[in-house]
Parts: sequence; C-alpha cells; structure tokens
Amino acid sequence: MSTDTNLPPHLAMSSSSRAMLMKCRKLVPPLLEKFHKGQLGRVAVIGGSADYTGAPYFSAMASARLGCDLSYVFCEPSAAPTIKSYSPNLMVSPILRSTSSISKTDPEPSDEELAQPILDYLPRLHVLVIGPGLGRDPVTQRQVKAVIQAARKQDPPVPMVLDADALWLVQTEPDLIKGYPEVILTPNVIEFGRLAKSCGLKDEDLKGDKSKQCQELAKILGGVCIIQKGPVDYISQGQDTTISDFKGGLKRAGGQGDTLTGSLGTFLGWRQLYHEGLWDLGDEPMSRAETLLVVAFAGSAITRECSRRAFAKRARSLQASDLTDEVHESFLHLIGEPEYVSHEESKAHGEVNEHKAHANM
Repeated sequence: MSTDTNLPPHLAMSSSSRAMLMKCRKLVPPLLEKFHKGQLGRVAVIGGSADYTGAPYFSAMASARLGCDLSYVFCEPSAAPTIKSYSPNLMVSPILRSTSSISKTDPEPSDEELAQPILDYLPRLHVLVIGPGLGRDPVTQRQVKAVIQAARKQDPPVPMVLDADALWLVQTEPDLIKGYPEVILTPNVIEFGRLAKSCGLKDEDLKGDKSKQCQELAKILGGVCIIQKGPVDYISQGQDTTISDFKGGLKRAGGQGDTLTGSLGTFLGWRQLYHEGLWDLGDEPMSRAETLLVVAFAGSAITRECSRRAFAKRARSLQASDLTDEVHESFLHLIGEPEYVSHEESKAHGEVNEHKAHANM
C-alpha cells in the first residue's frame, strides 16, 4: 500500500484512500440551475426526548451543513420546543411517541397506528437516520420497528442509517434489517460485539482481524453496510471491506457520532439521486453495493476530519457542536465540489474540436 509521504501528516493518505475519495466525489450532485428545492436531499432524523435533545440536533445539522436541501427531526413532543430553539433551519415535528405520551384511558394503539404519522412523511423523504437520542422506551421502540418494516416495503425502499438505541433494537431483532442492502449501521466496539453475538458469532470469532470480522457480520446480515467505529473505522457491506484511518482529534465528547450519522444521511440521499441518474454520470456507473461502501467511507472520513480540525482549535474544551462547524470545510478539503460537464456540453466541445481539426488540415 503506497502512501503520499511528501504531504503534511494530517494530509498523508494511502493510494486506496485517495481512490475512495475520488469515488465519493462522483456521488456529489453538481449545483445546477435546473434543480429545485428539496431535489438534492431530504433527510429525517428520528430521535429526541426530554432528556436527549442534542443528539438529533447534531445529526440533522451535520446533514444540513454537508448539503442536503431539507433536514427534518421527528422527536417526542417534550423535546420539540427545545430542538426548535437550537436552529430555525430544521423542520421539527413532535410525532415520536413514548409511554408518557399515550393516555392511559385510551385503547393502546397498534404498531401501525403508532408508525402512521412518520409513514405519512416517507413519500417526501430520501433517507431516515434512526437512533440519535432515541432511548429505549417500549412504545418508542415499537413505533420505530414498524417504521423500519414499512420503509423496506416502499418503492423504492428508503435507505436508513441506524445508530445508538436503534442498534439496540437491531441487536434484539436482527431480522429487522437482515437482507436489506440499503442500511448502514454505525456500532462502536461494544455495540459491534453485542450485535455479532446476537447474530451467532462467538468470542473466538471476535478475535484477530477486525476487517474480516466486520465483513463476516455484514455478510451474515445479508449485505447491510457496517462501520465498526474505533481508532480505525472498519467498513464492509459483506462483499468488500475498506478502512478509514484518517487522523482525528484526541478528545471524545458526547455527540461526535451524530456528525457521522448526519453526514451518512446526506450521502445516502445523494447516492439515491446518483442511481436515479439525476445528472449525467459521465463514465460507467458504480453498482449499488459499491456506492453503499463509498457512502460509508465518505461519512467516516468527513467525521474524522471534523474531529481533527475541531481538536486543533479547541483541544480539551472540544464539544460536539465544534464538529458541526467543521463539516463544510472538511467536505471541501477531502472531497470537494465535482467538476461537472454535461453530456450535451461534452458533445458540443467534441464537435468544436473536430471542426478545428478539419480547419487545420
């Protein structure tokens, strides 16, 4: 594996990482006058309660700062006023249910009834990010389970990022996402171990090569993509495995993982538009399995760069909000805006060059 050694330490990267970043850029939609509001990404974060208002905010803001057009938060009623006060740029809907939000005198709602307020939004959304500030309230978990099941049945299926207590739900019921290659899971080391054991892997299987462990678990789950977070992020969708080892900061503050989920949400939305052919792709398109891996790599790389930049400025005082401020510059530094030439422009350019060639004969 070759590495650029003439670069500063924080810019040095392997040739494989550089190649992956070039693929990431292919998923970034060009900014064209023909596009309308909402066309370049509509992402909803599901999570947020009275005790956890920061996580869904950080996730949704990372998604917005990276460049999605519309960023939603679906939270419990008790959390909505607080999250709304953080930023007017987010669309906050108090439609997440919990035990405390259900009247004891009314009949207990079915799972479908719990999920319906969120399902009504699905035709308007490109991506769901489930887990930031979600909690483990049984009513909330029932609602989220029904939403995941319904999202899989949509046409096209709705891509999802699952983190935090959404991973706890998957750990208890792996079949929820098994065989659904439109999902990215973001477990830390402890969450990865719990999920692996729930899927049948034993202690001896979780020793040794972490990249093989990640690929094996992704394969068992039928092609979902897993980012095993740690000092190095191991990423696999069961077919291929890559490593994100960009330098990050030395301070871990609560909420940094939410920058990852929000960034993944935006890139998943762009991936969907890429496969729909919203703009001229130019060369041979990547497969959906490949772009799922690319999205995961992009989110990991950007989050690590946000952490490095924020730590360089704040050191021990670093907070999750400091990463939010670094999302756009990190994107520009690692991936950058695509150099876009439409098929029509390319064809016209070729005709001009051909005309000049004939004129010079």
